[in-house]
Amino acid sequence: MDPTFLLFIAIAFGAMWLMTSRTRKQQKQAVDFRANLAVGQDVMTGSGMLGTVVAIDGDEITLESTPGNRSRWLRAAIAKLVEAPVAASAEEDVTVVDEDPEPTTAGPSLVKGTPAASYDVPDDLSTLPPARGDDTPEKK
Repeated sequence: MDPTFLLFIAIAFGAMWLMTSRTRKQQKQAVDFRANLAVGQDVMTGSGMLGTVVAIDGDEITLESTPGNRSRWLRAAIAKLVEAPVAASAEEDVTVVDEDPEPTTAGPSLVKGTPAASYDVPDDLSTLPPARGDDTPEKK
């Protein structure tokens, strides 16, 4: 056999292994996650339903989406763990007031620092091109 052919085959197998290794790792993480589900965790199903795990019976998981509303799901249907929202820190609660030293005229200003009276708004359609008839073909 030609050594370049063997090298080509080795590169092809290496590329296939590299492309599938990430998928295998993700599948292993998903299996580990589903195997370690516990009562009280907030989860999301593959279809997007959010709920809290209230009972686990083998491959059957019971979720409670709202108080009193329970539904049964297969363990494989649970997609991911939903993290509880993090409370805002004290640094994020600070409100910054932007002082505008130059006064503007009456009315809202579209651009900061530009008086509303300085905008030129046309009061007619004289600057628009004439209407094209439907029977006139478009020229490029």
